[in-house]
Amino acid sequence: MLNPQILANTIREHRKAAGLSQLQLAELAGIGKTVVFDIEKGKETIQLDTLRKILAVLNITVKLTSPFMNQIINNENS
Repeated sequence: MLNPQILANTIREHRKAAGLSQLQLAELAGIGKTVVFDIEKGKETIQLDTLRKILAVLNITVKLTSPFMNQIINNENS
């Protein structure tokens, strides 16, 4: 399971590297600035859609891994 603080640090560092303030990131992602603040403080619950918007703005990709990934991918391609 992903540690919320690791996610928080990753988002914060990518935001800073992009030269964005928390407000700018929020505006680009179409979310409230308090959401960005909460995430960067390690809030444990985040809506998936909100997280996807932030990750898209920061050009961060997430890779899912599991013992069943090949089966899932094969089922999607059938």
